[in-house]
Amino acid sequence: MALFGREFIAVPDDRKGQILFKWPDHNIRKFTRAIVDADELALFLNKGQVIGTLPPGQHQIDANELPFLGAVIDTVTGGNAYRAELFFVGTREYTGQTFGGRIDDVQDPQTGMIVTLRVFGDYALKVADPAKVVLNLVGTVDASSNDAITGWVSDQLLKVMRTSVTTEIVRNGWPILGLSAYTPDIEKAVIDAANVQLDAYGLTISRMGNFDVNLPAEDEAQLKGLAKDTAYSRLAGSFNAYAAGEAALGAGQGMAKGGGSTGGAFLAAGLGVGQQVGAPQPGAGAPPPPAPGFAGGGPGFAGGGGGAAGAVAEAAVECPSCHVANTAGAKFCSSCGTALPPPAGTCASCGTVNVPGAKFCSSCGTALAPAVSHCTGCGAELAPGAKFCPGCGQAVAADAVPAGAADAEATAAAGAGGDAAQPGA
Repeated sequence: MALFGREFIAVPDDRKGQILFKWPDHNIRKFTRAIVDADELALFLNKGQVIGTLPPGQHQIDANELPFLGAVIDTVTGGNAYRAELFFVGTREYTGQTFGGRIDDVQDPQTGMIVTLRVFGDYALKVADPAKVVLNLVGTVDASSNDAITGWVSDQLLKVMRTSVTTEIVRNGWPILGLSAYTPDIEKAVIDAANVQLDAYGLTISRMGNFDVNLPAEDEAQLKGLAKDTAYSRLAGSFNAYAAGEAALGAGQGMAKGGGSTGGAFLAAGLGVGQQVGAPQPGAGAPPPPAPGFAGGGPGFAGGGGGAAGAVAEAAVECPSCHVANTAGAKFCSSCGTALPPPAGTCASCGTVNVPGAKFCSSCGTALAPAVSHCTGCGAELAPGAKFCPGCGQAVAADAVPAGAADAEATAAAGAGGDAAQPGA
């Protein structure tokens, strides 16, 4: 056994899985044989420099076959040994390396909330440059232990993610609740940034798996609650309308249960809330501003210039009384109940909705220009439906015909006569 140990140099069977193995003897006997496995590469070092490498196979340690060994002949042994360090570096993929932990606090671009991001997953590690591994990694970590190497690499990954993931979220405006939709982009950004960091040490991340960026339960619940409130507020027309509906629902459920264990004071307060819910709320705030949605968020939450919510935001009708923005098509204000003006281009004669900018109705030919009435006393312009002049207070005649209305009626009559004159048209 001793003879075998002196004649052959190879990685011991119990060390075959190591990323780096250093042969313990610096004096390598002449004519011994070095066995390099198919997934290994052997490197000779002298005075901190790589002087030669051995590819997979069986090699005789002799300067005649390996000329670079001539520079490290040990004269003390009479030329029967070479004085050098010998390293075996694994070149296969080391899969299933896990990592995980807290990344950083980041502001959600959609809600403005500060949340804590965490990341978990696994990766495959590979040696890209054996010489750099031997020269630079050795001394940085305990290279004789795979756990020490992969633990150090995992720490480098987390450092990179604190910058890369946060940068990608802020730059692209990715919503935190929808990050799973962007996992491939995040993985690629992390791998690219990590490999730049690991290049000096001869290592590379070849791929990642089970990559998951998530939130603590408390932060996730807050974001989901805010998304729900935002979506329902848009569906209801405003946050006040949504809050009033929630209050009414809660009061109704409480009374349906007979008040439960609540006292009379609470029931009285509940009745008061119910009365307020049914009453108009002048001066209610506008609905939440549209914001980019999250993947699968639907039109209730998505918006900001695209999708259904973006269309609703663009077509909102402002109440002339309380100035609350209402959804397109609404006939009464969701806040104060005031009748809302019809959409622009609606024909006053037949009710047809015409394209924006049309001057005459496409159905009946009536002029679409707004009819303007003036006071017969002072000439002040009168608002539609006004009963008294805002300038002099004179009563407006009920049968007063606004300027331009007669022309519209004449146009409509002419159109009708033309149709009648051409039977069968």
